[in-house]
Amino acid sequence: MRKAPILLSIAAATIACTTYKGLPPVLQEQPNWRTLGVPATPQPLDGNPDAGLHFLIYGNYLGSGVPWGMIQKRLTKRVQDTMWQRTGPNAYAPYMMNVFEAANGVPVLNGNCFTCHAGELQGRLIPGLGNSFSDYRKSLKPLAEMTNLGVKLKYGKHSPERAAFQDFGNYFRKMAPYIRTNQPGTNPAFRLAEACMMHRNPDDLTFRPEPLYNMYAYPVATDVPPLWNVKKKHALYYNAIGRGDFSKLVFQASVLGIPDSAAARQAIQGFKDVVAWLQKLQPPPYPAGIDEPLAAQGKLLFEEHCSKCHGTYGPDGTYPNKVVALDVVKTDPLYVHYILSSGIVQWYNNSWFARSEPPSWFEPLPGYIAPPLDGIWATAPYLHNGSVPTLEALLNSSSRPTRWQRSGNSYDYDLERVGWQYIEAKKSRKKGWLYDTTLPGYGNQGHTFGDVLTDAQRRAVIEYLKTL
Repeated sequence: MRKAPILLSIAAATIACTTYKGLPPVLQEQPNWRTLGVPATPQPLDGNPDAGLHFLIYGNYLGSGVPWGMIQKRLTKRVQDTMWQRTGPNAYAPYMMNVFEAANGVPVLNGNCFTCHAGELQGRLIPGLGNSFSDYRKSLKPLAEMTNLGVKLKYGKHSPERAAFQDFGNYFRKMAPYIRTNQPGTNPAFRLAEACMMHRNPDDLTFRPEPLYNMYAYPVATDVPPLWNVKKKHALYYNAIGRGDFSKLVFQASVLGIPDSAAARQAIQGFKDVVAWLQKLQPPPYPAGIDEPLAAQGKLLFEEHCSKCHGTYGPDGTYPNKVVALDVVKTDPLYVHYILSSGIVQWYNNSWFARSEPPSWFEPLPGYIAPPLDGIWATAPYLHNGSVPTLEALLNSSSRPTRWQRSGNSYDYDLERVGWQYIEAKKSRKKGWLYDTTLPGYGNQGHTFGDVLTDAQRRAVIEYLKTL
């Protein structure tokens, strides 16, 4: 009679060890500041916004990819790009992919920045909105192996198609095992960059079969922030790690396929135009009516309780670029601990990115930057890990669900509570769209600053946030 509980305990311990293995160390030392302003660095001012968008949706900034001839017949059966209305082969590519010429002139297909940075809301794709419907819980390792095998079987060893695929094939295989997540809707972009750079020579970015540093096994991922806020920022990413030249920092996805630093230098010229496009990018306006008197009350409350970190808005608005220490904001700290102990920091700061002009570098801090709130009504879920489904729950920590489920329908958006419509779930499960805040790195604690407000005051603040 006693064996069953013992076996269950062993099974539970085994599952816990399997699920949570490879966690980064928890760094105990706390900073001697509560908030810390991030200084500005010079940014390129000579970019062309129109050229920037053209580069994003046509450009060869990934350098290599799957030979277009290998999949052309499958994709050209119907026009797929209804978002950009592109011409040529790109008219038949999904909006999140580009057909471009590799360095040797072979047309190839690979992803573009809008794989992660275009989100669907109320049936409309919005450029710059994070894609919160992405799901990386299924391993891409079999796809990477099959793609490499398919190219080898179709094209000869010394064929130009094999050469045009080679760099992407190498990095796809090395990266695929590391970007599987245990939470739907979260994005492993940092781990993708970490896994690719781990196999690049820091001096010239050429491929290295053996890794140059180690990665933690546990899949730490985040929500995707909106791109229209880049123009206000002095540093990129959730803990302000990305400093210096933004044209290099927003270039990070290119490490999945570019051959070397010579190709990187060419791509950087295009990303100067991308930075200019980001300067012009605006959030979508709130699509329903706003109670103006209530919003006016909310503005006063917001400026009293929130503006010191999140800034003020309007023609004379300001944004302070403040990083809030972990022991102050108290949101899930695992992402910060992960980056502070990652080998990518030293690699990056000794690499071509930091040593060539204009430099960019990594300078992680033990806290999270309080983001600008432009278009916040559209950017659910909230917090850096996407653990809170609505603004109402963000401002009232006692109402946050432990496990919550939403549909895959972009119309299921709650314009009153502002965020995704959801139902609470009692237990976690592997299938279906369910967010589990009990997993390490995905907790919904912290940011309790709205708890001091009454229900009526929170409604007023939310009404004001709709106007931003």
